[in-house]
Amino acid sequence: MNERIKIDHASSVMIKNGSLLPGATLEHFAPYVLSILRIVAALLFMQHGLEKLIGFPAHGPTMSPLEWVQGSIEAFGGLLLLVGALTRPVAFILSGDMAVAYFMAHFPKSFYPVVNGGDLAVLYCFVFFFIFFAGGGPWSLDAMLRKRGSDREALASQHR
Repeated sequence: MNERIKIDHASSVMIKNGSLLPGATLEHFAPYVLSILRIVAALLFMQHGLEKLIGFPAHGPTMSPLEWVQGSIEAFGGLLLLVGALTRPVAFILSGDMAVAYFMAHFPKSFYPVVNGGDLAVLYCFVFFFIFFAGGGPWSLDAMLRKRGSDREALASQHR
């Protein structure tokens, strides 16, 4: 009975006092970090649209019709992504939008994103592409509605 519990130090999570949380691996936190990534990316992305549409948080560029469309996509798509509503289709559209923006506005200036100023467009494109595949995470409106739907189905099956 003198068996010691083996703890995998490589996959356990260190907590504040220096002890380990066995069984709490980094993978356990991945869905929540996905939600945080979605929220932060959406907040940052929305700023570009709001800047174009209403001059907040800074005065935006002189607007052409294409920039009005782009600002609307950034502001409203960012808002939907922020709350996690229709996350996958919105992320797919925003990813494509950033790819088009890169090739229209940045690529003609230079092949290299750091030279043509398009590194942020490329980064947004691939973050949104990842979110398209990964979903919105547990802190999203999509997840809340999915859970509510499964709760209703479970309740209905109990009353049959």
